[in-house]
Amino acid sequence: MTAYEPPGEPGADAGPAQRADPAAYDAVVLAGGAARRLGGADKPGVRVGGRALLDRVLAACGGARTTVVVAAPRPTARPVTWAREDPPGGGPLAALGAGLRPVTAEHVVVLSADLPFLQERTVGRLLGTLRASGTDGVLLTDPDGRDQPLVAAYRTRHLHETLELLAARHGGLDGLPLRRLVAELDLTRVSDPVASFDCDTWDDIATARARIREHGHVLDEWISAVKDELGIDLDVDTRALLDLARDAAHGVARPAAPLTTFLVGYAAARAGAGPEAVAEASRKAAALAARWAEESSAKTQPAASDQSASSGRSAAAAQPDVAPDATPDTRPDAG
Repeated sequence: MTAYEPPGEPGADAGPAQRADPAAYDAVVLAGGAARRLGGADKPGVRVGGRALLDRVLAACGGARTTVVVAAPRPTARPVTWAREDPPGGGPLAALGAGLRPVTAEHVVVLSADLPFLQERTVGRLLGTLRASGTDGVLLTDPDGRDQPLVAAYRTRHLHETLELLAARHGGLDGLPLRRLVAELDLTRVSDPVASFDCDTWDDIATARARIREHGHVLDEWISAVKDELGIDLDVDTRALLDLARDAAHGVARPAAPLTTFLVGYAAARAGAGPEAVAEASRKAAALAARWAEESSAKTQPAASDQSASSGRSAAAAQPDVAPDATPDTRPDAG
């Protein structure tokens, strides 16, 4: 039986000169379920859009000061702290109790590991609503109006106290359903049918895989997957980069598009690798592409009425776009 062990006072180890950051939060991700409806498959490791479900959730709470994952350790795209209920398999409340022990932030985001469409802005919305409210927590509801207590933000102290109360009342947290926790807390509810979508069955997995390949989602999904794969945590103006690629392709040559965006990234990395560096490198490359296109479309030959000059006129004079010091091409195969 798992007895709940509340941690010390949040922030108690901080020195007198340290102050709590009101915007800071911790995250607890529950990733140790049996996945019976998936035939016992390793659900957190199932890939959607080329990324494990767990990694997708970790990206959504990437702003957390500390992220605790309650499960057996495994490779992840982001660093985490591992925890485990004792004994394993005690259910979501027992897992939550174990995951909360390292948490010290005033607010904690609690998530399941099977949320393919959860994004960082949704986590921010939960936290913003919590900070503006006087309730114990804020959770999402699904399209049918059902509570999703594992897509939520809570006041850490109230969550600790409620788990301690439930453990004392029931002799531990093993086997207790999440509704016992929900019933004890004063909660604000926010409807979000997309972010609350979880993957319990293979049909759910198929739905998620199909949706991220729809035209309106595929580019953002791909960019997020690439950044995770390469370990890049950088928000840039993708529309500006796409405009640059289009201009390079149309104004110069089609292969110029990927090569130009690569060079922009390389230049931005040398200049500090922040979003401002990317924007500045993109601006310079876009201006160059515009000049190139203008030059290509400009008339480089004099008008027919101006071609009455003597035949002894130099080639450089007849072709004003040739530099004055250019030398003729004397190769035998020169055109």
